[in-house]
Amino acid sequence: MSLAFLSSDVFSNAVAVGTVAAVVSSLVGYFIVLRAQAFAAESFIDICFAGATGASLLGVAPLAGMAVFGLGAALGMGFLGEKARERSVEIGMVVSFALGLGVLFLGIYARGSAAHANAGIAFLFGSLLSVQTADIFRMLAIAVVVLAALAIVFRPLLFITADAEAAAARGVPVRVVSTVFLLIVALAAAAGAMAVGILLAASLLIAPAAAAARLARRPATALLLSVCMGLGVTWGGILLAFLGSRWRLPVGFTVSALAAVLYFAAAVTRRKGYAGGGGRIIIGDSAETGQWISKKESPKLFRGSAKEPRSRAGKSPET
Repeated sequence: MSLAFLSSDVFSNAVAVGTVAAVVSSLVGYFIVLRAQAFAAESFIDICFAGATGASLLGVAPLAGMAVFGLGAALGMGFLGEKARERSVEIGMVVSFALGLGVLFLGIYARGSAAHANAGIAFLFGSLLSVQTADIFRMLAIAVVVLAALAIVFRPLLFITADAEAAAARGVPVRVVSTVFLLIVALAAAAGAMAVGILLAASLLIAPAAAAARLARRPATALLLSVCMGLGVTWGGILLAFLGSRWRLPVGFTVSALAAVLYFAAAVTRRKGYAGGGGRIIIGDSAETGQWISKKESPKLFRGSAKEPRSRAGKSPET
């Protein structure tokens, strides 16, 4: 079997964009999993469809449209604050409207030429095999913004995730940090959608992070593991798509399939008890941290020190 494609521009561009998307998605996805905001992430991904098609209709890069629409939705959710949790119906209607708007934009755009008619497939299932050098620089710009913002809010975000009430009592701007994180999620969703498409971006954004959260107790370890898993499924998916070119396997399918296999393997491993810690993810060991304790299907948070004996740390505040 010829491996000449390894030196082609198409392969190198796909790997470059996929790598950036995997790193961004894996890091942001870990906090999405801890904060149980998968619905918000999926909402941003769906809204990106309207941004991509609208940008194409205006002759602008689809990634730029995804970012603009996603950031607008993030600001709206941030404005609602905690009320957003009680307005899932309204958010669902907005997402449905955004999808309909995307279909309208795509219908108008597709009338231009046969090439435009195929654009919808690329938006929905990704276009890693047709990315240009300019797309790499746009992805890098988004990655720089996301990583810089995540580094700034990393400590307060962990604190809020562990105990939002305690964080607010200590003067942490909970609403501001939460809104900034939503903006980060919106940009990460745009990056994932650019790599594997609107329909499959959630697999890259959620699966590696969820698998890492099941296998690692400490955030530093889980974040590193999430990035490694994200890169593994992305590189593996791209390689499988090129090796299986005779069957025309879409990159989005191969990446999402590997991500699904990875998550279920981690779930089985965790269930068998190979990932120690009694279902406990240690957020930290200082006065401004806590522990995330899984009890049945509902996570329970309480303050504690990671250096305390396991029997003591496992007690609830009431005992």
